[in-house]
Amino acid sequence: MKALWTLNPYFWRYKWLLLSGIVFVLLSAAFSVFPAVYIREAFDEVAGAISGQGAADSERSLALRNALILYSALILGLSVLKGVFTFLMRQTLIVMSRHIEFDLKNDIYTHYQKLDMGFYRRNSTGDLMNRISEDVGRTRMYIGPALMYTINTAFATGLTLFFMFRVDVRLSLLTLAPMPLLVWCIYRVSTLINQRSHAVQSQQSAISTLAQETFSGLRVLKAFGLESEQTERYAESASRSFAQNERLYRVNALFMPLMLLLVGSSTLIAVWIGGQGVIEGRLSPGVIAEFVYYVNLLTWPIASIGWVMSMVQRAEASMQRINDFLQIEPAIHSPEQAHAPTEFKGDIVFDGVSYTYPDSGIVALKNFSAHIAPGETIVVVGKTGSGKSTLGLLLNRVMDPNEGRILVDGVDIRAWDVQALRRAIGTVPQDAFLFSDSIAENIAFGTTDSSRASIEEYAALADVADDIQGFPKGYDTIVGERGVTLSGGQKQRVSIARALIKKPPMLVLDDALSAVDTETEVNILTGLREKLHGVTAILITQRLSCVHLADRIYVLEDGRLTQEGTHSQLVQVEGIYSELYALQNPDTWSAA
Repeated sequence: MKALWTLNPYFWRYKWLLLSGIVFVLLSAAFSVFPAVYIREAFDEVAGAISGQGAADSERSLALRNALILYSALILGLSVLKGVFTFLMRQTLIVMSRHIEFDLKNDIYTHYQKLDMGFYRRNSTGDLMNRISEDVGRTRMYIGPALMYTINTAFATGLTLFFMFRVDVRLSLLTLAPMPLLVWCIYRVSTLINQRSHAVQSQQSAISTLAQETFSGLRVLKAFGLESEQTERYAESASRSFAQNERLYRVNALFMPLMLLLVGSSTLIAVWIGGQGVIEGRLSPGVIAEFVYYVNLLTWPIASIGWVMSMVQRAEASMQRINDFLQIEPAIHSPEQAHAPTEFKGDIVFDGVSYTYPDSGIVALKNFSAHIAPGETIVVVGKTGSGKSTLGLLLNRVMDPNEGRILVDGVDIRAWDVQALRRAIGTVPQDAFLFSDSIAENIAFGTTDSSRASIEEYAALADVADDIQGFPKGYDTIVGERGVTLSGGQKQRVSIARALIKKPPMLVLDDALSAVDTETEVNILTGLREKLHGVTAILITQRLSCVHLADRIYVLEDGRLTQEGTHSQLVQVEGIYSELYALQNPDTWSAA
């Protein structure tokens, strides 16, 4: 129960709903027990009238009729009150549980966004989604139904036992004899149901993952002609799911017959032993009816004990999984007195920066130092794995360097407000990511007040306007999951437009033109030459088409800065840059 104690602040937040719900539970349970007394008295009235009635007695019949009408009205009134308070009980406790579920999901989602990229490399997306959905859902079952049924069971059972033992102790003990067996059986069946439910959920998750991968990679499947093989994989997974569901439903089929058997046993004992008491004159006939009512009243509260225990166990395990993530402190965070200016110069200094990826142990940067003046355009080149992309990630403070420091406008980025720093940087990553929204919404993603004219302007700058206008719905075209409806080059150009529309003082383009053709690349670079005026830009690339934009070129090799200068300087010096230039032979910019 230790993990569930972490929910106490949420209970305190909604304490009035909780307290009101508890009161309504108690009242609902009370009004469900009281009718038994009037049922007994009504049966006794009927039995007395039958035994005392010889010939037709109109007065006795009238009195009996009036008594039955009174008892019926009382029982009906108590049932109505029970219904009202049951409704109020669910409107308070269940609504409270939904509020807490909402808050808990928001807290988890907010915490997820604070965690660094290393966390996401270590944990799968499926596991993250499972904790915010399945685990929170199971926790809610403890917050609402389990809590409600526990209070109801405790009070209703206690009140029922009080009335039963007040009437007849021996009959009460004999009638209740099968109940412990009922609790044990229900608990065992519930445990089996939970175990097999877990297996069903795991298999269902596997099916969902397979289907998602199939739909996302449909182009690859069709390209390799493997649709039938993938269909067979899905069929095998579906067969396993069917088998798991079959095992679950076989156990489920035991639940109701088992409960009816044991409840029927208690009812039979009440009738048999109670009947003997009536014959002996110790009990009235109404007592039998009263005890049958009590047995049926106790059935669900007692049967729910096993179910509630199982629910609490599942909630405990789920809350522990949630706490495992919530207790992780973000590696990247803003200091208490964070630096968050309204104006930026764009002055960037890398001072002895080194970085090693913790998961793989790959050394990405080694003692990298550079000064990028405001408004300068720097091109960073190098072979694959040389550490180029790491520079952009460190500048965005996706991660912090192991050694050295990075200064922006003379202030260490560790002292900056993280959100302010990132908003000041327009970034186009290697793997362009688009949200499942319209093209217009994706372009305007980083802004709050972008007009359609502005969106179209920057789409034209990124040389994607003609492509967009060719779509039936134009800028309102939905790009699909991860931009699946667009080509790689179109996604990159939309990403460039998204970065530029922010009008950032600093810009990082990480191999942003790798998926476009030469003509398109020339058009984009020509437009960037105009827009980059006054912007501190870092262009990370393996292609040398953009070197004409550079004030300086940095050449990286195995994480080290090995060469620095202009294109005309570096092309005449033996090294990686001249090798790349010779291989690519960019005739378009040879005169630059």
